Amino acid sequence: MSLRDCKAWKDAGLALSTTSNEACKLFDATLTQYVKWTNDKSLGGIEGCLSKLKAADPTFAMGHAISNGLVLIGTGSSVKLDKDLDLAVRTMMEVSQTQTLTPREQLHVSAVEMFAKGNFPKACDLWEQILRDHPTDMLALKFSHDAYFYLGFQEQMRDSVARIYPFWTPDVPLSSYVKGIYSFGLMETNFYDQAQKLAKEALSIEPTDAWSVHTIAHIHEMRAEVKDGLEFMQHTEGHWKDSDMLACHNYWHWALYLIEKGEYEAALTIYDNHILPSLQASGAMLDVVDSCSMLYRLQMEGVSLGQRWQAVLPVTKKHTRDHILLFNDAHFLMASLGARDLQTTQELLTTLQEASESPERRLQPAADSCRHQLHLQCS
Repeated sequence: MSLRDCKAWKDAGLALSTTSNEACKLFDATLTQYVKWTNDKSLGGIEGCLSKLKAADPTFAMGHAISNGLVLIGTGSSVKLDKDLDLAVRTMMEVSQTQTLTPREQLHVSAVEMFAKGNFPKACDLWEQILRDHPTDMLALKFSHDAYFYLGFQEQMRDSVARIYPFWTPDVPLSSYVKGIYSFGLMETNFYDQAQKLAKEALSIEPTDAWSVHTIAHIHEMRAEVKDGLEFMQHTEGHWKDSDMLACHNYWHWALYLIEKGEYEAALTIYDNHILPSLQASGAMLDVVDSCSMLYRLQMEGVSLGQRWQAVLPVTKKHTRDHILLFNDAHFLMASLGARDLQTTQELLTTLQEASESPERRLQPAADSCRHQLHLQCS
């Protein structure tokens, strides 16, 4: 993989304020893995790259921005809950004030700061400012796309990419993945034919593009094309199963088709072989909500789950008092109820009530996020 050094980033019109070629290359490696939803072992994974990046240039503002942004975008932690994250965000702000950054870099730092404060719409406005002048800034594109997703802003999710799409010519690194990102926004706004065409174009260039697979899975669900959906997931599994950050969710979509057909044991097999192991290995919030929602669907179908809720509860229980997104809280509640843990259930509901009455909590887009993501999970 050819990673961009200082000169390459400058030549692309995306100059980075560091003299370390190693830091620039590690920034590129981290961004690439984020876009591909894959921890590349040959690169050391995202965490490995971020650790090396900080060592290569501790004062690299964009290194701090991508590191903090990735933690925040996962919705599993916040500056109010995590002292290390709070310190990391404050360090980012201090670093950015001790040097002259480009206007684009300063906007990135400010956007991550807004996101850390729970002001998702303001963060998106700042990322959009970047994209107006720098349409091939992939970090601004991905962060804004994911934040719009949390907000439930489907049209913005589509149009944000539509505006910059013509600039992503084949010679721009990661351009095929922009097709997949754009296709998801089109799917979310019911342009299924256009979305499927773009996603297939992306997959013809890069078959391992797990996000484009995800879009097509959604399209088949929305069209009630269960047979086609199952065939597509089975046919492409070999390409996306190693995308460790998204494979669990794609298996989740596969299991939805099986539930729709009433093949509950087959759905449970996918859960046992792929979804639960992914949760136990990563603890990532997407894997958490996938596990909870899958079990809840099966339970509503009258399927016996044995002790499966008890296997999920130790992970969700650690987040009982988080209240970062109401959507997450709803899934933690599924787990505590499913495991019949009344004490944890009461603690979650009590602290959620307290959080809802806190003035500063009203800044967070919990209700919008819950509405949108419940729509996605139920599709």
